[in-house]
Amino acid sequence: MSDFYQNGIVTTLHNLSNRPLEELEAELARFSLLRPMSLVLPSLFSELEGQALPEIIEHLAQVPYLSEIVIGLDRANEDEYRYALKFFARLPQRYRVLWNDGPRLTAIDQILKKEGLAPRELGKGRNVWYCLGYVMCSNIGRAIALHDCDILTYDRTLLARLLYPVANPAFNYEFCKGYYARVAEGRINGRVSRLLVTPLIRALKKVLGPSDYLDYLDSFRYPLAGEFAMRRGVLNDIRIPSDWGLEIGVLSEMKRNYATNRICQVDIAHAYDHKHQDISLDDETQGLSRMSIDICKAVFRKLATIGYVFNQETFRTIKASYFRIALDFVETYRNDAVINGLNLDIHQEESAVELFAENIIKAGSHFLERPMETPFIPTWNRVISAVPDILEQFHDAVEKDHQEFSAR
Repeated sequence: MSDFYQNGIVTTLHNLSNRPLEELEAELARFSLLRPMSLVLPSLFSELEGQALPEIIEHLAQVPYLSEIVIGLDRANEDEYRYALKFFARLPQRYRVLWNDGPRLTAIDQILKKEGLAPRELGKGRNVWYCLGYVMCSNIGRAIALHDCDILTYDRTLLARLLYPVANPAFNYEFCKGYYARVAEGRINGRVSRLLVTPLIRALKKVLGPSDYLDYLDSFRYPLAGEFAMRRGVLNDIRIPSDWGLEIGVLSEMKRNYATNRICQVDIAHAYDHKHQDISLDDETQGLSRMSIDICKAVFRKLATIGYVFNQETFRTIKASYFRIALDFVETYRNDAVINGLNLDIHQEESAVELFAENIIKAGSHFLERPMETPFIPTWNRVISAVPDILEQFHDAVEKDHQEFSAR
C-alpha cells in the first residue's frame, strides 16, 4: 500500500485503499457521458507478435467507458497493416489503426514536409504526435490517455486510475502522469530514472541554484513513465519531442503551458514490467546510452530557455556533482533492495552511473555545438495555421485506409 505523503509541487494521488476496479469503472462510465474518453497506443508492428500486446487487448476489450482507441502503427507493410486491422477487430470500442508507413499517411507527411512542419525523426515521438492529431480530427475524446504496448504486467486498473483524474469533472487537472514501482522478477529496475534523472536534477540544483522547473521535475516519482493522460485542450499547443526525451519534454511543455495545480501524478500499478532496453555501453546511438544523452539534452535545452547559461566548465561541474550523488543513490537502492529481499547488482549499477556521467558531458558538448537545434515537432495549432484543412485530409486518409483494407 502506498503512503499518503505529498512531495514537491504537483499533487500526488496515491493508492491508499485498493479500491475495487468495478467501482472505478462505474464512475468512469458515468463521467464518459459528459467527457468521452480515448486511448492512444503507439505501437511497432513487432509488438503485435509479442507477449504483451495480445494480453493488453484482452483487458481493453473489457473496458466499458472508452469511446475510442487510436493505434499508431509503425514499421508495417500492407500485409502487416491488414493483419493489424484483424488483430484489433476484437475490440468492441471504435478503433482506428494509423498506418504510418502507408501511402495515404505518407502523403500527409509529405504535405507537412513542404511546409517544414513534418516530424524529422522516426520513432515514438512522431507516432504519438500523429495519434494525437487524429484524436483532434476524430473529435470524440475529451479525456485522452496514452500508454505503451510492451507492458508485461498490464491490468485494466492501470488505465482506470490513469484516466480518472482528468475524466472526473469535479477535478481541475489538465494532465496526469502515471507512476509505479519498477520492481519485477526480484529486481529493482528503472535505471535511467533512478540513476540518471533524479541524481542529475539534484546535481543541477546544487550547481545552478534554486529553480522552479527543477523542483517541478523533482516532484515526479517516475518522470520517465510512458503513461499519461490529458484533457482535450492540451492537444492544440503541446510540442512533442521527436527523440528519446519524449517524457521529459512533455513534462516541460506542461510546466510551460499550465500552473502546477493543474498537473498531478497518480499511482497506477502495484507491479510494472515491460521490455528492457540494453544499456549499450559501447554504442551511444543505441539503447539506454542514447536515451540518457537525449534526456540530458532535453533538460539542458529547457534550462537554457529560462535563462541559465552553460559552458564546458559548467557541464564538468554538473558531471562531478552528479557522479557523487548518483553513487550515494546506488548505496541507498542497495539497502532498499536488501531489506525487501530483492537483488541489485552493485557493479551493474555503478557501471550505469559511469556511463551516464560520460553522457552528461557528451550531451553538454552537443548542446554547445548545436544551440539552435529544435527537436520538437510543431504544435498542431501551428500546423493548422499553415495548412487549414490538414485535419480533414488526415481524417479522410485514415478512414479510407480503414474502409479499404478492413473490407478485404
